[in-house]
Amino acid sequence: MKNLVILGAGTAGTMMANHLHHHLKTPDWNISIIDERDKHYYQPGFLFLPFDIYTPDDIIKTVDEFIPKDVTLIKSKIDKIVPEENKVQLTDGKQLNYDVLIIATGAKIAPEETPGMKGEEWQKSVFDFYTFDGALALRNKLRNWAGGKLLVHITEMPIKCPVAPLEFAFLADSFFKHKNMREKVEITYVTPLSGAFTKPKATEALTHLLDEKNIRIEGDFAIEQVDNEKKEIIDYGGRAIPFDILVTVPTNKGDDLMERSGMGDDLNYVPTNKATLQSKAYPNIFVLGDASDIPASKAGSVAHFEAEILTDNILHFIKGEPLTEEFDGHANCFIETGNDKALLIDFNYTHEPVEGSFPFPGIGPLRLLKESRMNHMGKLAFRWIYWNVLLKGTHIPFVSANMSESGKHYEKALNE
Repeated sequence: MKNLVILGAGTAGTMMANHLHHHLKTPDWNISIIDERDKHYYQPGFLFLPFDIYTPDDIIKTVDEFIPKDVTLIKSKIDKIVPEENKVQLTDGKQLNYDVLIIATGAKIAPEETPGMKGEEWQKSVFDFYTFDGALALRNKLRNWAGGKLLVHITEMPIKCPVAPLEFAFLADSFFKHKNMREKVEITYVTPLSGAFTKPKATEALTHLLDEKNIRIEGDFAIEQVDNEKKEIIDYGGRAIPFDILVTVPTNKGDDLMERSGMGDDLNYVPTNKATLQSKAYPNIFVLGDASDIPASKAGSVAHFEAEILTDNILHFIKGEPLTEEFDGHANCFIETGNDKALLIDFNYTHEPVEGSFPFPGIGPLRLLKESRMNHMGKLAFRWIYWNVLLKGTHIPFVSANMSESGKHYEKALNE
């Protein structure tokens, strides 16, 4: 019997288990998935928790209920990977041999990387919303906050869901308007980028929305430290921005396991072929989701598209066939803009977000780079899709793994 081992039972790892168990049957193959956690979090829901749009029950389920019965779930912390020996060592001393390894260990925040960020004001006036505990603490703070200076801040790129900090700023604007206290809150969006987003066309649309909602933007801000006493963030040039509440996206890093195993880059992301999702160093290791260093967005939709393509490539690898260089970096993201509206962006490695229609050319019903209530409904509907379709490895109808160019206004974008 051969062994396929998946590291991580989050979004990416769970999808791969559900895809592969249909193809790799006993007695020829044994599939195992390793994760120390009991809870599975719907991470896009962390954005909504601080504003009381979602409750904890909406975004937490158990890991077990999404793992197929013929896949072995091992609840243990992983000590390290020994790729030269095709082994995974667990902290309890046990080890697993593998013929094929899938790394889906995700990314996490590392506030300790920035001096003062995890200081005495952590979860008092300095918050993250990329963890359940951080989002919950922020919810409790915002419920009774009287107003002041609110900073929404990105430490450095790359981060999970690059649009999430913008969404937070937009939702904060809407939240305080509904509480009839928007005039008491000064919202500033602080980013290391020169503009609101990484792509020019989207940056133009998003900057317009920031201006419209009276959200100030501070660009090119490379944070050096958080001063807990003065309640300021300070960049390397000495620029200081005061806050009453700092909502920060700390440095994002891959799992420490990669550092212990000698397999990651400076941020613990695994060097990965961006088209095949095969490890650059070890042919029988594959990487998807937030764990890889590929230049695609770290988002659930990307992991979904990767999983469909990686399933085929693993089957090719097992049969000794050439891998297909098929993944194009496709990302499809709703951007909440507040007041029950949202934008939708669809892009890949080579095409930036542009206007158009999705998923049907000319019909939609969703509009790209345009605010609409329909897009907002799509964002909220995604939670049901996540739990009932995406995690279970079911193909989402009319949405292809590779980005479709149909229905998008590329000529207009080129002419402008």
